[in-house]
Amino acid sequence: MTTLVASGLHLPAMSVEAIERVRRLEGALAKLPQVEIPTAHLFHAGVYARTIRIPAGVVLTGALIKVSTVLIFSGHATVFIGGKAVELHGYHVIPGSAGRKQAFVAHADTDLTMLFPSEARSVAEAEAQFTDEADLLLSHQQGAGTITFTGE
Repeated sequence: MTTLVASGLHLPAMSVEAIERVRRLEGALAKLPQVEIPTAHLFHAGVYARTIRIPAGVVLTGALIKVSTVLIFSGHATVFIGGKAVELHGYHVIPGSAGRKQAFVAHADTDLTMLFPSEARSVAEAEAQFTDEADLLLSHQQGAGTITFTGE
């Protein structure tokens, strides 16, 4: 059973130095064997949501996010938040500011869903809305995964 945790967490905009630390990690990780991590996309009621599962033992960096989002976290991972490593357990709904680039070390299988308001009509359009680094996204490198448009 998942425990609901009211943590007061926030993913703030990061300093240039903190973003550069994640970029250096990203460069080192790119030299290692890559793990397939499918992305599930949902377009519903003017909201775009994308969900991934990071397998236990995997280190992952995200794209630089340029819009405010909500991140739903469920699992156990160490997350680079605002220039420091924070270990998260359980279920968290976390507001995130624009100007951040996270890194995750999954200690157990960890699900992440990022969502934000969007009128996008395609995955590519939604990705361009939230990042200028769409080419780094797993959905670009590994295929789009599942895509659901509800029409609402």
